[in-house]
Amino acid sequence: MPLAPRAVGGLGRRLFAGAVAAFLLTLPAYARADPQWNASLLTGVCGTGSHAYWQHTCWFNGLRSDVLFGRSQNADVGLGPYLQLTTAGFKDVRLGGGVTTLLPVHPYFPIGLSAGGYARHSADGWEPGFSGWLFVGSKSYNYHSSYIMTGGLLLGLNYGLGRTRERTIVIAAQIDGLLLALPFVIGYEWLHGPPSADN
Repeated sequence: MPLAPRAVGGLGRRLFAGAVAAFLLTLPAYARADPQWNASLLTGVCGTGSHAYWQHTCWFNGLRSDVLFGRSQNADVGLGPYLQLTTAGFKDVRLGGGVTTLLPVHPYFPIGLSAGGYARHSADGWEPGFSGWLFVGSKSYNYHSSYIMTGGLLLGLNYGLGRTRERTIVIAAQIDGLLLALPFVIGYEWLHGPPSADN
């Protein structure tokens, strides 16, 4: 017998609150090392459907940022929160967040696992949902700065709990924000010219 929407929504809120509480309880153990953060662009394809997966194919885009605690070298496990703002085919807006765990299966190409919730706004209004993400790519520890460059493949699954029971499968590239800004920095330096000596 299917659960009523109100019961499902209440269960979703309790599970999300439990995940947040678990993160907060483990945070002191990971706060010994300096946190490192990242901001990236997401772009790729996704399959969406109502009560089903991949009924329609569309372009997926968004922004994602995370902060990792507990790392002092590439071989360390990292744990921290993530936030993202995304859209599927520019037909909706999704605001999501949760917890990310970075597993150093390789010193330079770790695996990131994320789980959390999201709120989706479309023509049907606001709807809640769960999301899970798998990141494979480059996310090396930065020994000289609190910013950690990130680039790789991001696979995601969104499971809507609202009236439309929207489902989304995501295959996207995660492109570091500094790489996107680099051409503008180089262009500015080229137009500005080399610094003049005042001596």
